Amino acid sequence: MSGDPSVSILVVAWGDEPQLGACLTAALASRGVAIEVVVVDNGDRSGQLQSFDDHSQVRIVRPGRNLGFAAGCNLAAEQATGEIFVLVNPDAIVEPTAVAELAAALSDPNVGVATASVRLAERPQTINSAGNPVHYLGLAWAGGHGADAAAHQLRREVASASGACCAVPASWWRSLGGFNSDYFAYHEDVEMSLRSWQQGRSVIYVPTAIAYHHYEFSRNELKRYLLERNRLITVLTTYSRRTLLILAVPLLALELVVDVKATVEGWLPAKARGYAWILGNWPRLRIRRHRIQSERTRDDHELAGLYAIRFTPGVVTAGPVLNLANVVSAVGGLVFRKWAA
Repeated sequence: MSGDPSVSILVVAWGDEPQLGACLTAALASRGVAIEVVVVDNGDRSGQLQSFDDHSQVRIVRPGRNLGFAAGCNLAAEQATGEIFVLVNPDAIVEPTAVAELAAALSDPNVGVATASVRLAERPQTINSAGNPVHYLGLAWAGGHGADAAAHQLRREVASASGACCAVPASWWRSLGGFNSDYFAYHEDVEMSLRSWQQGRSVIYVPTAIAYHHYEFSRNELKRYLLERNRLITVLTTYSRRTLLILAVPLLALELVVDVKATVEGWLPAKARGYAWILGNWPRLRIRRHRIQSERTRDDHELAGLYAIRFTPGVVTAGPVLNLANVVSAVGGLVFRKWAA
């Protein structure tokens, strides 16, 4: 309808995407917004994109290679014309009003990113992500994973959005420079969320914007490499020098713990590869760090309360080791908050 906000839904497809057709159909059925869908075909093997080639509201971009999620979203954004960008994973199904709810939340000029109530598709009343916590040591996880959705019905500020379904004003996306394409995949939503906070705009969870995610928790060597490398890139570029000095000992302790875990579980080469990438690209990272620090309008002491001081990932079973880690983490977190302030 005339007067509805114009929204570009950005989807990046790669590999076998059994839900891709349903994802695009649901996106196109969105109500209360003027929709276009931009799909970056990073190498989709599902064959479902063919039926959308001639759709008037769908634009398919084929770069000819797998750019990764981060660069794929950036390419989609370059092609998009909407005043709001909504990122939707190809295995996520949005409710008809979800996109409009996200768009409405962004009408507040103090909001930079709005994240949906992402539910588990096979258990629609169970949370996959209700906004993602970010630990002060850089770890992040799906907030509220496994919880009853009824316990997450209040709109609130969160540390980070979930890239499975979130929205950003197009002008703010461009001001932030989009995702860091170096990330390829994983943690780019965390990094953008932190930069949004640092530059004066909040990240909020919108419980009325519901998307159903065909989520599968998995770990492989490439994913571990990207998660660990990208976490370190985020810490090294977004944290202030003072924060890095305050957290130097716990950060090094975490690295030691992760290195031991990687050795025991057999993925130390992936961890070492991440260190090598950071060292080899340090001059470029220093330039990015300088830009991020120069653009921020809020210091870390203003944002210290944003970070989690306990580990609460729903996909990890609680036990003596996690309980002990949380005691140590909580003590360190209280020290961090005191000294950061």
